[in-house]
Amino acid sequence: MNLTDLALQRAEVSDLKEFQVREGLVPSGKEDVLTMQRLAPYLLGYDRYMIKPGDTYYSLAKTYGTNVPCILMANPNGDPNRLIPGEYLNMPMHFPVVPTTIPMTSELMQLCIQGLIVRYPFLLHHTLAVTKYGRSVPVLHMGLNDRAVLYNASHHANEWITSTILLKFLEDYAYAVSTRGKIFGVDALTLFRNSQLYLVPMVNPDGVDLVTGAIATGSEQYLAAQKIAENYPDIPFPDGWKANLLGVDLNLNYPADWDTAKEIKFEQGFTSPAPRDYVGSAALDQLESVGMVEFTSLVNPILTLSYHTQGEVIYWKFLDKTPAGAEAIGEEFAQVSGYKLDDVPYASGFAGYKDWFIQDYQKPGFTIEAGLGENPLPLSDFDSIYEKNIGILTLGLQLP
Repeated sequence: MNLTDLALQRAEVSDLKEFQVREGLVPSGKEDVLTMQRLAPYLLGYDRYMIKPGDTYYSLAKTYGTNVPCILMANPNGDPNRLIPGEYLNMPMHFPVVPTTIPMTSELMQLCIQGLIVRYPFLLHHTLAVTKYGRSVPVLHMGLNDRAVLYNASHHANEWITSTILLKFLEDYAYAVSTRGKIFGVDALTLFRNSQLYLVPMVNPDGVDLVTGAIATGSEQYLAAQKIAENYPDIPFPDGWKANLLGVDLNLNYPADWDTAKEIKFEQGFTSPAPRDYVGSAALDQLESVGMVEFTSLVNPILTLSYHTQGEVIYWKFLDKTPAGAEAIGEEFAQVSGYKLDDVPYASGFAGYKDWFIQDYQKPGFTIEAGLGENPLPLSDFDSIYEKNIGILTLGLQLP
């Protein structure tokens, strides 16, 4: 499924011709400019609607399959008692912004972000870093308290399903806040008032786009990665790709016994750019890892969650460094998820983001290995993975 297929599915039509006929367009069956403009709301999750005489928020809610509180949230400066014909409203569509039936690419992530910040104006967004190939590493945040937590996903390219996990949680949380509801049984507005959630949904957009097929076969970027992969024929290409497009494993690029990680990985044969396990020429020699370190320093979180796949295990310490309260928090995470709280295997226990955070901040930092199977995990597993992790993501906002 591509983005056009997703939009058509959400529009509840079988193909482009049917959509074009419905919209009064020339039924060419082609992705022309006007057709794609009409399809855009079905990707963004909202429409720009021009008010007509006689419109009310209630009538518009029925038309769009939404509700009045959602319209009010998406139009914070609007007056439902004074709708002026010719002016525009942001109209939430009848489906969630974040899809869970299509691989999360960097383009789709940016569409989700655009849709979410319109539906939920209390969401803030900026760019943490820009990769060597020009893709943005975004961060979103919401909350009213300085008590910050930082969640991140997709350090590893073929673990892109973790980006969908975090974005869906963000949408569910934002919706619960806007409707004065609960998330995982917890009052969302209380969480919003008492914490500040920072979320980096895709640390490695270059690598993710390679694995998900968003980078065209035969393109310059694809061929550059393919050339690297040729030196490691035992690693499936592109499904086995974890690194960024420069062939550096971003979760081995942090200054937490980086030299030890280098020694281990060099002994395993990863001595040059590779689909996985190459540590780089030095700690923090990649734009993405530098951005994560600088941003972490800026927000000074009291807890971090780093999402990976797979294994259904929670890693909670770095060497003998055990931040106060971390084990108890990890046990609560294990209880609500059914995951195992464990120590990191020695060969994988150095130079990761979680390792660096624990070392430098002496605060709880966790790696969550979600799901079971072979990476990349299939989207058919998404619902069960999310169900097991929504408790961790919610409790992370309130436990420390």
